[in-house]
Amino acid sequence: MTGAVPALPLTGRPRGLAWSAAALALCALVLSPVVALVVAAGDGIGAGGALWPHLVAHVLPQALRDTALLLAGVGVLVVVLGAGSAWLVAAYEFPGRRLLEAGLLLPMAVPTYIVAFAYLDLMHPIGPVQTTLRDLLGLTRPRDLVLPEIRSLPGCILLLGFVLYPYVYLPTRALFLMQAANLIEAARMLGRRPSATFLRVALPMARPAIALGASLALMEALNDIGAAEFLGVRTLTVQVYATWVNRSDLAGAAQIALVMLVAVVALVALERWARAGRGFSGGAQRPRRLARQRLTGLRAGAALALGLVPVAVGFAIPASYLVLSALRRVRRSGLPETILPEIGNTLLYAGVATVIAAAIGFVVAAGPRLVPRCWGEALIRVASLGYALPGAILAIGLLGPLALADSALSAGTTQIFGVAPALIGLGTGGALVTAYLVRFLAVSIGTCEAGLGRVPRSLPDAGRMLGRGPGATLWRVQLPLAWPAVLSGALLVFVDCVKELPATLLLRPLNVETLATHLYGEAARGTYEDGTVAALLIVAVGLVPVVILLRLGTPRQEPAGNQDLSGKQEPAGNHADQRLTPPRLSP
Repeated sequence: MTGAVPALPLTGRPRGLAWSAAALALCALVLSPVVALVVAAGDGIGAGGALWPHLVAHVLPQALRDTALLLAGVGVLVVVLGAGSAWLVAAYEFPGRRLLEAGLLLPMAVPTYIVAFAYLDLMHPIGPVQTTLRDLLGLTRPRDLVLPEIRSLPGCILLLGFVLYPYVYLPTRALFLMQAANLIEAARMLGRRPSATFLRVALPMARPAIALGASLALMEALNDIGAAEFLGVRTLTVQVYATWVNRSDLAGAAQIALVMLVAVVALVALERWARAGRGFSGGAQRPRRLARQRLTGLRAGAALALGLVPVAVGFAIPASYLVLSALRRVRRSGLPETILPEIGNTLLYAGVATVIAAAIGFVVAAGPRLVPRCWGEALIRVASLGYALPGAILAIGLLGPLALADSALSAGTTQIFGVAPALIGLGTGGALVTAYLVRFLAVSIGTCEAGLGRVPRSLPDAGRMLGRGPGATLWRVQLPLAWPAVLSGALLVFVDCVKELPATLLLRPLNVETLATHLYGEAARGTYEDGTVAALLIVAVGLVPVVILLRLGTPRQEPAGNQDLSGKQEPAGNHADQRLTPPRLSP
């Protein structure tokens, strides 16, 4: 009989072995920094043991104290700002709410070290803020007006909290909008006051989202090196950099980084404990959007003003300063002479890492669908671990594996060709690209998983029935359908690479500057205005993920019947909000 449907080809053993070998290689790449870090720290302790007692006695106590206080303060502040702003825009309707809802995401565009860079110049004794205040008060000397010092632990907590709160705001707002309607409206009908409804009903129900967002914010605070050093806070990350670069003590840096790794594991465990057994179980029907209470008059103005405070402190003020200072610098002296090579270096290393991460992320996310017997699910979990490792830990941990790879390559080429090649890992851009890849691969995998999740499984199966192998199915069927997710993930990885400071400082090639390291150097020298052009370019790139989130978060029109308390039809609760939550810290 003609026209018979060909049988679905089974995955052959050689092909399955190839995928499994690739999975093992990727797992080894992701896990190698942790293993190498433990080995390096152990070697340092075993080599006489003189260094470790010095660290325990003189370095770690202050670093642990400052790090613990910083994380505790930032944790409280991001929860208050993030959950409070999420409740404000989710539960109340007032003029300007929709603009505020979008504006509350803007601090995500500004790296923490740039905010510290901007406020250090703004709040300097001869900076614009204190100079203006002295002029208004008729004072002439800087010592006549003493404001609280921003170069301090409280100042660092304040600035980091106002920049990192969107990590809590984003998932908590999504939960309030999509899963809180029935219980919150029941509390309102029972006569609960708004404050009691928030504290007794909404806040406990949002605990999983708050725990996830707060953990991510604390990971970013732990990873920070620029803001903490600029503001005089000697955290573990700052001590890793100082021990390695300033004291040329790699073993000591590895030991401090190992302590950081313990802190990372504690944060992951705390996040999982805070969310364990906590969740909201809804019905099978589509969840109904929370009906907002309308505010008018002074209450509406107060709500808008309250919501604008974190936007102003975390984005508007530092961004305005950067724009004005950059324009003044360009008018006076033109563009910095080194800015074009630095832009080129930034684009080169971030671009190469982005292309590799997008390709690997897509293959890893699609693997379980194409080769069911490969280690797809386990690979996704392991490959996502790099996101939880701060840049300083990655930088220290990659030194050993990269040195071994260079030695193996040199020995192999010498044996075959009689010539040893130049280094391709340590001291080159390869080390920096590898660090970017390990750290941000989880972002690419997560977005590709989300895109492939919307592709019906019948389509790849149809390709296999027509005789296409896994590679052809991946290229001809999966990629054309999931390319928007792949592109979104690539953009997010690129932005993260551009903003990454600790790994770039520690692994960049000699005499190579990027925008981030240029800004760090200008701030270290106190020449703030010379670094504003680089800072402004980084902020402009950082706006890309915010624009993506805003596009994904644009509400669609919902069928009639979903109305707010004023009787007007309310836009649909955006189901995209459920996929806008940041990547999880752990699998």
